[in-house]
Amino acid sequence: MSDRSTIEWTEATWNPTTGCDRLSDGCDNCYALTLAKRLKAMGSAKYQNDGDPRTSGPGFGLTIHPDALSVPYGWRAPRTVFVNSMSDLFHARVPLDFVRQVFEVMAGTPQHTYQVLTKRARRLRQVAGKLEWPPNVWMGVSVESARELERVDDLRQVPATVRFLSCEPLLGPLGGLDLSGIDWVIAGGESGVGHRPLDPAWVADIRDVCAEAGVAFFFKQWGGRTPKAGGRMLDGQTWDQLPLTDAVRAH
Repeated sequence: MSDRSTIEWTEATWNPTTGCDRLSDGCDNCYALTLAKRLKAMGSAKYQNDGDPRTSGPGFGLTIHPDALSVPYGWRAPRTVFVNSMSDLFHARVPLDFVRQVFEVMAGTPQHTYQVLTKRARRLRQVAGKLEWPPNVWMGVSVESARELERVDDLRQVPATVRFLSCEPLLGPLGGLDLSGIDWVIAGGESGVGHRPLDPAWVADIRDVCAEAGVAFFFKQWGGRTPKAGGRMLDGQTWDQLPLTDAVRAH
């Protein structure tokens, strides 16, 4: 976890679990997998559990960290927090009871805004009714290609204050994207060794669909060898829109 984050659309990260497994094409060049390998080599205690080499990697085995549940209570100033930047809270091996504990922490720290992002949209939908959803929790799903559009349908059934999509790394056009019930869309290209190219038309189409639907649009990066290599400008401007919740208006 970190008091501060360089991710453009959040302010801090909190990882009550670490590790994950490959699920779809968007996982192929996972930054968290690469970082976990480095942290394991550095001796970081949270990243000593190796995952299955077929789907995960060194230091990236799914691991529960009950001791991390107390961290948000120590943050005095309100902040926007990306939950599990190094994992997936709705991974099948995260017990529902632990997911509930994470939600209890979020409910108990209403001064913070929490952004939870998952690729396990089906499990999210299946357990959503078994969770208490505080108003400071934003729930999102990753949609990196048209193949994953069903995740949006799952998200629509979740009673979160804000529902958002992370179209990053965007790997193809999202034709047929339906934004009913969605409040925010983040889009961005892939970065790092072996990054896959991003067609500007794919991004412009998503922006235009957002504009037509009245949905906030955030363009994070074009990507490249490094995250900032291609910059963030789309048609001559940056796009940093946020969903219009009471908390955002007061920020």
